Amino acid sequence: MTRARITGVGAYAPKRILTNADLEKMIETSDAWIVKRSGIRERHIADENEATSDLALRAAQQALERANLVPEDIDFIAVGTTTPDMFFPSVGNIVQHRLGCRRAGSVDMLAACAGSIYSLSIGSQFIQTGKYRRVLCIGAETLSKITDFTDRGTCVLLADAAGAAVLEPSNDDRGVIDFDLSSDGQYWNLLYMPAGGSRHPASHETVDARMHYAKMKGNEVFKVAVRMFVDSTVRVLERNGLTAADVDLFIPHQANLRIIEAAAKRVALPMERVFVNVDRYGNTGAASVYVALEEAVSAGRLAPGSLVLLAAFGGGFAWGSLLMRW
Repeated sequence: MTRARITGVGAYAPKRILTNADLEKMIETSDAWIVKRSGIRERHIADENEATSDLALRAAQQALERANLVPEDIDFIAVGTTTPDMFFPSVGNIVQHRLGCRRAGSVDMLAACAGSIYSLSIGSQFIQTGKYRRVLCIGAETLSKITDFTDRGTCVLLADAAGAAVLEPSNDDRGVIDFDLSSDGQYWNLLYMPAGGSRHPASHETVDARMHYAKMKGNEVFKVAVRMFVDSTVRVLERNGLTAADVDLFIPHQANLRIIEAAAKRVALPMERVFVNVDRYGNTGAASVYVALEEAVSAGRLAPGSLVLLAAFGGGFAWGSLLMRW
C-alpha cells in the first residue's frame, strides 16, 4: 500500500507562561520539588477567552502553509483532544469551518494523551487505503481548564498547546511504516475526571465537590505508563524486524521526564536520541507529541530517511506507538 507521509507540521502554545516560581506563590510547592518529580520548569496556559479550537486552528494553519496547501485541499480532519470546546459540535467541526475546509469530514477522538498517536494512525489509514489524499491530523488541549490549582500533584504538570500534521501519499518508502494501538480500561480510575458526563452530570453538588477537575494517582500512573511505553515500542519495532539501534529519534509523550528516562532506558535508547521539551511545555496531552515533532523538525533533528518512533499513553488507559520514515 501507499504510505502516508507527513508533508507539513505546525504547533502553537498560548502566550502566557506559568513558571515554577509562579506556582510557588499559589500552592505549597517549590521549583526544586517540581523539577525533581517531573522535569518541568514552565508551561503555557490559555487565557480565559482561549478555547481548544483556537489553539488547534493556529497549529493547523501553520501545518497547511508548510505543506503548501490551502484549506480546500483537505479531505478529512482527525482531532485528538480531551478538552473540546463543548460536548458537541466537535473541535474538528469547528476547525473545519473556521479554517475553510469546505469538503472535509471531521471527527474528534478521545484517547486522552494518546490522542496524538490515535489521530495519526487513523489519518494514515485513509491515505493508505486510497480513500483520501490529504488528511489534517491535530492534537489540541486546554488542560488548564480542568486543572485543580489547589492540587499540587496535578497542577504542576498540566498545560495547554496544539500541534498538527498534514498527511499525503508518499511516492517512495518514506512515511508511516506501522503503528500499534492498545487500551486497558481496568486502569480508568488512575487518571480521570469524575463529573461532566452521563455518570455524574453537572450539578451544584458536583461543582462543590470539585469533581470537574482531573484526578490522578501519580505513583500508579508512573508504573503503568513505563510498561505501556516499553511494550508498545518494542512490539512495533520487532514486528518490522528493527531494534532500538535502528531508531534515529524517539519522540515520546511529554508527560514527565522521569517516565521518559525510564522508558528510554528499558528500550535501550540513549537520551541523545530522545527528544525532550517537557521542561518548557509540561504535559500538553494529545498535543505533546505533535509539538515535540514540530520542534524536532524546526531544530533540524530529522533528515530525509530518518527512522522516527513516536509513542504516547493517556488516561483510560489508552496508549500506542507509531513508526515512520521521515
